[in-house]
Amino acid sequence: MTRIGILGSGDVAKTLAAGLRTHGYDVRMATRTGGRLDAFSAESGIPHGSLEDVAAWAEGLVLAVAGRGAKETLREAGAGNIAGKWVMDVTNPIEVSPPEDGVLRFFTGPNASLMEELQDAFPGAHFVKAFNSVGHARMVNPSYAGGPPTMFYCGNSASAKHAVATIISQFGWEGWDMGTATAARAIEPLCMLWCIPGFREHSWTHAFRLLR
Repeated sequence: MTRIGILGSGDVAKTLAAGLRTHGYDVRMATRTGGRLDAFSAESGIPHGSLEDVAAWAEGLVLAVAGRGAKETLREAGAGNIAGKWVMDVTNPIEVSPPEDGVLRFFTGPNASLMEELQDAFPGAHFVKAFNSVGHARMVNPSYAGGPPTMFYCGNSASAKHAVATIISQFGWEGWDMGTATAARAIEPLCMLWCIPGFREHSWTHAFRLLR
């Protein structure tokens, strides 16, 4: 049974943790804020611990925190504890300032991405961008009349991408490999596009699908 550590305590982290456990993974959660996971752990049966302990225990990791806190979360988890492991990165580089006409503001430019920054900062880990372009309510086993939606992912490690692609498929998505970490420059802004109908029309149930 693969051991997966979830770094984060928000709705996305909880949804992915529960989904992974349902699909047979051994899951633990961790957060920088003590006590935030007590109630969820009691309800779900998913244990939690410190970032350092969970990262050391896990064979693979899910980074599910606000983008502005991603580097610090990984620093607290420990570079040595994440080295050699795949890290499914679901973060987005969203600024604190409000959206403009429904369009989020990013703290990265068009020729850069948060995941590339994380990969550069922690070269021993194998980051894979995924699940950043849909709301948490549709992440696990979504149901659409038009068929399974598409989850775009990318990363530099073939074995890490295989691990994440397996989860994408188990969660009821059609995975689409977009190549190396450089592709995160295109995948991360999908969050912007996905959020526009939400902010402008209060509609948050959609997902992307690649037709070919």
